[in-house]
Amino acid sequence: MQTNILKNLVLSAAVFVSVSSCTDKKAEKKLSEEVTITKTNLTNKPIVLQRADPFIYKHTDGYYYFTGSVPTYDAIELRRAKSIDQLQKAETFRVWEKHKSGPMSRHVWAPEIHYLDGKWYVYFAASEEDDIWRLRPYVLECKGQDPLHDKWIELGQMQAADADPKSFTDFSLDGTVFEHKNKRYFCWAEKTGGQFAASNLYLAEMESPIKLKTVQFMLTTPDYDWERVGFWVNEGPAVIKNKGKIYITFSASATGSCYSMGMMEADENADLLDRNSWKKSRYPVLKTNEAKKIYGPGHNSFTVDENGEPLLIYHARDYEKAVGDPKVVPATDKRPLKEIIADPLYDPNRHARMLQVKFDENGTPIFKFN
Repeated sequence: MQTNILKNLVLSAAVFVSVSSCTDKKAEKKLSEEVTITKTNLTNKPIVLQRADPFIYKHTDGYYYFTGSVPTYDAIELRRAKSIDQLQKAETFRVWEKHKSGPMSRHVWAPEIHYLDGKWYVYFAASEEDDIWRLRPYVLECKGQDPLHDKWIELGQMQAADADPKSFTDFSLDGTVFEHKNKRYFCWAEKTGGQFAASNLYLAEMESPIKLKTVQFMLTTPDYDWERVGFWVNEGPAVIKNKGKIYITFSASATGSCYSMGMMEADENADLLDRNSWKKSRYPVLKTNEAKKIYGPGHNSFTVDENGEPLLIYHARDYEKAVGDPKVVPATDKRPLKEIIADPLYDPNRHARMLQVKFDENGTPIFKFN
């Protein structure tokens, strides 16, 4: 299996700037500029504006590949840069656009880019123009090795295992892929009972990049009060490993300032498809911080900085009360203006941000704003 972002989190990453001694002033100046290019500046400020559900994958070519939900929810865009700080100004490439009708014609959400078995894949969720909450997970495959310029093709909806009649039959989204102990897993959110049911996280082993091998296992359901504000939600899983443990972070509650992050943990040698292997955080591991003007942090991913140190990539707003923007709402949305303004999903100002992951004496990840 090809190395992906999750293995980068537990292996040291190479530093891609070569520093050599030089007496020529021009060479010294150029070298200084190269070092600056690859240095990650840790602040609470956005790294990419108006990109919710941010996902960053650091490839073996030294580039950081970035994607996220565009405010209009109608396309998938990619960009790349040698440093995270360069992503905001990096050229964007629209590699896929929604259909006019039918599957994949509305609510294009939470794309992730992965490099699996020598190929590029994008996993995302989308619904239908005539049934906007019929969200399902879909897969794209790049036909070349340059994901920004080469052709992408649709592989269709993510497929359940042959013995699984339940997975992806209801409101399903936020799929992510990770590898552990020579097995590949798919983790996703799904509501069993329609839009207003509880959103649970499920986990299964993968047979191929587009099909599950095992029947779904429910990893977590909204148990606590902080997971049930507005909606009962567990979604947006992401994986990090450290000191013999595997951790899956997730996001909870509605998408306003109540949005927060929780975490599951298991021993690295445990059966990941056994409920008894997992322990859940009693309280959020990251939540709104009014003093720092960070509201509704969540839907994170993980990557590493230029020294191989783990970073948490997440989205958040700068203010508490989200306001829907009619300019990003599709023309087919005929709701009254009042309803659109009250809809936090159409407030485009969930910006991508980052923070450095620390660990306590037991090796458990700690997430603190800069």
